[in-house]
Amino acid sequence: MVAHFLLHRFHGLHQKLPASFILSNVFLSQIHSTFSLRTHCYTPDEPSTSSSSHSQSQFQSQSQSQSVVRTICSLVCQSYYQQTHMRFTPPKLLLQLDSESLTHDLAITVVASLADEAGSMVALSFLYWAIGFPKFRHFMRLYIVSATALIGNKNLERANEVLQRMVKNFAETGKLKEAVDMVVEMQNQGLVLSTKTMNCVLDVTLEMGLIELAENVFDEMCKRGVSPDCAAFKLMVVACCNMGRVLEAERWLNAMVERGFIIDNTTCTVIIDAFCLKGYVNRIVGYFWKMVEMGLAPNVINFTALIKGLCNQGSIKQAFELLEEMVRRGWKPNVYTHTTLIDGLCKKGWTEKAFRLFLKLVRSGDYKPNVHTYTAMINGYCKEDKLNRAEMLLSRMQEQGLVPNTNTYTTLIDGHCKAGNFVRAYELMDQMGKEGFSPNIYTYNAIIDSLCKKGSFDEAYRLLHKGSVHGLQADGVTYTIFMSVHCRQADTNRALVFFNKMLKSGFMPDIHAYTTLISALCRQKQMKESERLFEEAVSLGLIPTTKTYTSMICGYCRYGITSLAVKLFQRMSNHGCFPDSITYGALISGLCKESKLDDARNLYDAMMDKGMSPCEVTRLTLAYEYCKKDDSCTAMAILDRLEKKLWIRTVNTLVRKLCNEEKLEMAALFFHKLLDKDPVVNRVTLLGFINKCYESNRYGLVSELSERICEGNGKHNAVN
Repeated sequence: MVAHFLLHRFHGLHQKLPASFILSNVFLSQIHSTFSLRTHCYTPDEPSTSSSSHSQSQFQSQSQSQSVVRTICSLVCQSYYQQTHMRFTPPKLLLQLDSESLTHDLAITVVASLADEAGSMVALSFLYWAIGFPKFRHFMRLYIVSATALIGNKNLERANEVLQRMVKNFAETGKLKEAVDMVVEMQNQGLVLSTKTMNCVLDVTLEMGLIELAENVFDEMCKRGVSPDCAAFKLMVVACCNMGRVLEAERWLNAMVERGFIIDNTTCTVIIDAFCLKGYVNRIVGYFWKMVEMGLAPNVINFTALIKGLCNQGSIKQAFELLEEMVRRGWKPNVYTHTTLIDGLCKKGWTEKAFRLFLKLVRSGDYKPNVHTYTAMINGYCKEDKLNRAEMLLSRMQEQGLVPNTNTYTTLIDGHCKAGNFVRAYELMDQMGKEGFSPNIYTYNAIIDSLCKKGSFDEAYRLLHKGSVHGLQADGVTYTIFMSVHCRQADTNRALVFFNKMLKSGFMPDIHAYTTLISALCRQKQMKESERLFEEAVSLGLIPTTKTYTSMICGYCRYGITSLAVKLFQRMSNHGCFPDSITYGALISGLCKESKLDDARNLYDAMMDKGMSPCEVTRLTLAYEYCKKDDSCTAMAILDRLEKKLWIRTVNTLVRKLCNEEKLEMAALFFHKLLDKDPVVNRVTLLGFINKCYESNRYGLVSELSERICEGNGKHNAVN
């Protein structure tokens, strides 16, 4: 065979010539001069001009090509065996060959011959040398022939390695899909695809953000018998998390758990951060403990990430319970853990508790407060309008040798702006500049927001222009601020202008921006536009908040389409949202307007069962609608679920409303119930009832009520 003759020739040369001569420049230049010739890398010294038979010419051409192949194979083998390397790692060949003179077909012939006669490792070495040049790097047939030759050698591991290299290289030119298709097709050529190849394809695909393609590859390879390992699932979970697609990440996480795979600590932190960022804190807490039960040993970083998520959600009690569990497992909270808890307490409005924890950290021998800890504490005091304490902490941190950063100054500037102290805010802005910290867009946003809320729009625009002069560009928050201003002024057209500017500037509106617009449009009964924005936000992967849903529900109820409002209400749980008292109130009021009292009553009971307190408008509206239908018993049953103080206030209002609608018998009934529960008569309610009775010549109702007051409960002086 050609390759056998090649090796025989190579060993013959090796025996006759010393190694120094074999590797000498003279020898290589002689070989190179032969290799660099044209026409299959070889041209006869004298072109044939005779009219000899075509078969003889063809024979000569084949012989010449075989000669060139043998020469190249000799050089490859020579370089391969001269390298010091581990036999399971292909060495880097040092071939003095002109790659431009090497044709694609010749390269294919060489790699096949090497695999057949010299072995898989020698063939791999040549392949890796060849694909180091752009000419061969993206030549698919070279990879396929190499892999096929290795399959013929029963070296499936190396064949998989070739395909992995092909996938990585073809991804560079945007031809990943073709490479992936060929990987799958190679199974039909006898290749058993390895889990490592599957993971390589997934890794490259996901790195390019092609998550749908990755899912297809995952499913296809599973169908073809490739068994995904923990790394494959981890790649899918992490990719979904990094793209903010936490619901898809949850699906992969479930599949991972079902197979008994355990995530590592780094992946655990990535998952926790992603779920918490999207508001799925309770879900990830459940997965966290499930993973712990399966064998995950959580570290302080995992615990701190979960504590941060709970604090941002406002679940401070759960955060401290998790802290206790962390300590019980032998982990000491670090400064980041303490800072997270301090920040959570401050956001909850429990600044004094936060300060006690802050002092504990100050007195600690292990950790001391850092800039972030001080900033969190300063933020807490600013939110409570305790600016003197905030300024004191700024001085204290400087005394400790800590340098306030831009975020520290911005936090304090924001506090002064909200308090209306714009002079001090501008002073701090100048001070931070003198200390080497340039105000960033967040600093400008803090002042612009307060100026807009104050109504100083011209000054806000001037400040924005000043920032642009200093090289700052408006961000999504800046656009949202101006959108909110125009939405409050019911100028939705102008708000949409800023929304479109945001998109053109390359900023992705967050759910707050969408909610601001949706709410304003719903108030104007522009439900079609609201629906479009709502569905657009969902399609972009944004998670609607309770406020988003409530705005839409209010809009439908104003428009008189409670059927759509109810459907949207039922969709809330799909995004981890839960209706609050405002949501319930809006839907109950809408149902009452359409006389769907039973549905409204069911919602009211569900609301009360969850421990929510309906606002006065909600409880009054529902009770009054039943009174309009002369169903005082149901109205009373609704009100009887209220605590005494709310009951008295609501019934007083209901009596006055019934009087205004001249339902005096019903008003008298509730007035007597009111006297049963509260002997102190509300003067406004009493006078309103008496006046309406006199206007309607219903003196008997006044007489009955007067007798009741005089006989018993009327012994007390009437008060407001």
